Amino acid sequence: MSRTQQTKSSAAWRKAGYTDTERAGSMAQEVADLVPTDVLLDVTGAVADPDQALLAFVRLREALDAPGRRALTEALTQPLARARLFGVLGASSALGDHLVAKPEQWRDVVAAERRDQAAFAQALIAEIDGRDDDVSAYDALRVAYRRQLVQIAALDVTDVPANVLPATAASLADLAGAALEAGLHIATQSVEGAEQARLAVIGMGKTGGRELNYISDVDVIFVAQPADGVDEDVALRFATELATELMRACSASTGEGSLWQVDAALRPEGKQGPLVRTVASHRNYYERWAKGWEFQALLKARPIAGDREVGEAYIAAMRPMVWQASKRENFVEDAQAMRRRVESHVPVSEQARQIKLGPGGLRDIEFSVQLLQLVHGRTDERVRARSTLDALEALSSWGYVGRTDASALDRSYRQLRVLEHRIQLSKMRRTHLMPTSSADLRRLGRGVGLMRDPDEAVTAHWQELARSVRRLHEKLFYRPLLSAVARLDDDEAKLSDEGARDRLAALGYADPSGALRHLQALTSGLSRRAQIQRTLMPVILQWLADGPTPDAGLLAYRRISDELGTSHWYLNTLREGSTAELFAEVLSKSRYVSELLERAPESVKLFADPALRVPRDEKAISATMTSVAGRHDDVDKAMLAARTVRRTELTRIAIADVLGELDLEGVEKALTDVMAATLQTGLDLAWRAVCDDADARLTDVTIIGMGRFGGRELGYSSDADVMYVHRPRDGADAGAAQDQALAVVTELRRLAGLAGPDPKLEIDAALRPEGKQGPLVRSLDSYASYYERWSEGWEAQALLRAYPLAGDADLGRAFVDLVDPLRWPEGGISDAAVRRIRTLKARMEAERIPRGADPRTHFKLGRGGLSDVEWCVQLHQLQHAHAHPQLRRTGTISTLRLLAELELMDAHDAEVLADAWTFASRVRNASVLWRGRPVESLPSDLRDAEGIATLLGLPAGDGRQLGEEYRKVSRRARLVVDRVFYGEDPHNSTGPSFRR
Repeated sequence: MSRTQQTKSSAAWRKAGYTDTERAGSMAQEVADLVPTDVLLDVTGAVADPDQALLAFVRLREALDAPGRRALTEALTQPLARARLFGVLGASSALGDHLVAKPEQWRDVVAAERRDQAAFAQALIAEIDGRDDDVSAYDALRVAYRRQLVQIAALDVTDVPANVLPATAASLADLAGAALEAGLHIATQSVEGAEQARLAVIGMGKTGGRELNYISDVDVIFVAQPADGVDEDVALRFATELATELMRACSASTGEGSLWQVDAALRPEGKQGPLVRTVASHRNYYERWAKGWEFQALLKARPIAGDREVGEAYIAAMRPMVWQASKRENFVEDAQAMRRRVESHVPVSEQARQIKLGPGGLRDIEFSVQLLQLVHGRTDERVRARSTLDALEALSSWGYVGRTDASALDRSYRQLRVLEHRIQLSKMRRTHLMPTSSADLRRLGRGVGLMRDPDEAVTAHWQELARSVRRLHEKLFYRPLLSAVARLDDDEAKLSDEGARDRLAALGYADPSGALRHLQALTSGLSRRAQIQRTLMPVILQWLADGPTPDAGLLAYRRISDELGTSHWYLNTLREGSTAELFAEVLSKSRYVSELLERAPESVKLFADPALRVPRDEKAISATMTSVAGRHDDVDKAMLAARTVRRTELTRIAIADVLGELDLEGVEKALTDVMAATLQTGLDLAWRAVCDDADARLTDVTIIGMGRFGGRELGYSSDADVMYVHRPRDGADAGAAQDQALAVVTELRRLAGLAGPDPKLEIDAALRPEGKQGPLVRSLDSYASYYERWSEGWEAQALLRAYPLAGDADLGRAFVDLVDPLRWPEGGISDAAVRRIRTLKARMEAERIPRGADPRTHFKLGRGGLSDVEWCVQLHQLQHAHAHPQLRRTGTISTLRLLAELELMDAHDAEVLADAWTFASRVRNASVLWRGRPVESLPSDLRDAEGIATLLGLPAGDGRQLGEEYRKVSRRARLVVDRVFYGEDPHNSTGPSFRR
């Protein structure tokens, strides 16, 4: 051959994909009698590894005798025969070696045809039974198995890989089932007494789903029944021998190698449990002991060998339990946790190469599909398919997965499985790792049809697949409820309105049509905002549906999203951590918080970090309010700025409360701090409006908290009960000082009454001397004169919770010094005073409770309610605080505890009263959070009761239980009140009564 001819020849071989062109030319001459060189170039140019294919073909030629070569020459005149033989040789060095060892099987390759399990089993058993005497049954099985396997490979490598994948995987599973049937045939011949047991083999995993790999463990479960008249224990002993021998027939290594491992570890109790059980024993285990993952493992279970009737009985017993598994507590969360565990066990060095278990691998798709099947298949039999691709198609067809998502997953699954098949086929080894060597990557790339720069192209292809799969997995697996109406990414297809409404109704939305409109508004369009909302909405819908008012929550979510949708931080914040879940939970549970967030949507940031939800103290709040108010010259604008801070602080407290991050004491203190800081800022602004020059001030003013405000026990619906005190400065005219103080207090009340960005600010000065008929503000001396001359017993009682909370601190302390002798009288109070207090309380019960209110359920004035407990505590303080200074405090619960410790009240009675006061306060607060406005009684509407119960941490649907529990607690408290406050003997109906 001339140099020019050599160059042309080298170029042709290189173009065909050969790496060793010189050797290729030499070997081509050796086989030219079988295949002309130009034909050889053409056929090998399309295979995974041309060099490997040609070398194996040369070896095959050498292994054949003369008749065999002539037959092969004739066969290879057909293009399909050439493509099949060279395709197998180029794809698999292991099968090439097998054909060299068993050269007569080239005929099976070129004449390959698709078969079902029955045909496979017939062929395997025929070869076993027809073997020569010097060939063992095990070896015959292996030779027969590979005779069928090379045919499957031949059909696989000569078709479009992704298109033929389902048929290839099904054939491999059918061949595995046939091998198990043949193994049982061998076992039956070797186990004496085998006829006493009816053994069935149940295929699990990919075998059961008819989606097996070339090389994979074959997962099985063995189930047996006694033959007629045989004792069960005897039958199980023989069945176990049969199963053991079957496993050995397939898994043992002989001179012909082994097939694969038969793995029975998915059986009840795993490797610790018996290898074989009866149907009844299996049923008993799954009914009593099985975990969620075991039902997931049964999803693909299918009888594949042995006694068909027993196998079907097993499936009939198991399938109903499989489709009810999603009702188990924490089923979805457990499935998700198991997926994370599987992924965490992948060695770090393998994570970037794992096609099966790594991020974006096959398991991501399989787990996603299986979870969706188990969740939706409980009520929809149409999605109960065994294979992954069939199940995915059903989920898409019936609206559980968007069509674009399903199409992407189908495509990715096929391509990942093709990569896995080609890697395993190469050396017939069980592996799920992408290769690392350039030669292996090159072979893999060509094997999946990437002929240009195949090593680089296949790596990029795999990485893109992994990214796409991971994104879809997170959308479907960790957000298992799909968007009902969001437009799909590519073709903008969506569920029908009717289907979407049905889905929303099933979730618990009372107005599915309204919810549908909100979803369409949120997710329509091509903007990034709409795209992110489409990603978020599946899980937002579910989390809203988990709460008591999904419709109201969705409406609030839409309003807030409309306000903030263009803000770059908003949707990014929702995608971080558990922000979106907490956000949805609060919107569904609390109208109060929803309305606050609609007024201040930027407060959504509070959901991002628990530290942001820790209430700030009065000093910090006051500093912020002073700062923002100082930016405005106009006092009205300054006050509204301060009240914007109040709104933020109320939002912070309410969110933490709804999420269970604050107890009652923490809520009350936080609300009191916000109120005190607001009044302090309002007082400073009132001074600015009346007398901006500090030197021109004639008097000092302080604000005394009364009632729950003074006790630092404010609730969401509490007014701020106050008294205003002033003290003229030295040399100031008393009348002018009074006028100035009144002007300041009046301005403060005007500023507090402005329509602001926060909930209404209620300040009540009705507890001042002479009530609403008396001066709004008095001097300290005027208070002293009044209390000395005119004070009534109820005023001393009201002063028990007086505490300075805003204004001049020195004046506040002076007021406390003034009233201490009145509220903590030396020697306590007289019996006559006690009787007057009891009489006053009885009259209030009769007169003050609102018309039509139920005295059993009114939080404040009802029997066993807040007022009952507070009057009990206050009476004891008036009687005993002179002797026990530690009782001189303004809080209710802390005083009750001290009364019990000092043995001034029975410990059990104190506990009953504390429980009632705490429960009433919590229910009152929860009622405001739920309805968004002050509520003073238990609701009559069951839905309201259930919403309030949810906020209190009671199980969903416990609305009636809430009312029963409240009445029980308050009834017990009232019995204590009758005894310790009124002094009545519950067993003596003729005794004294101050309530008649």
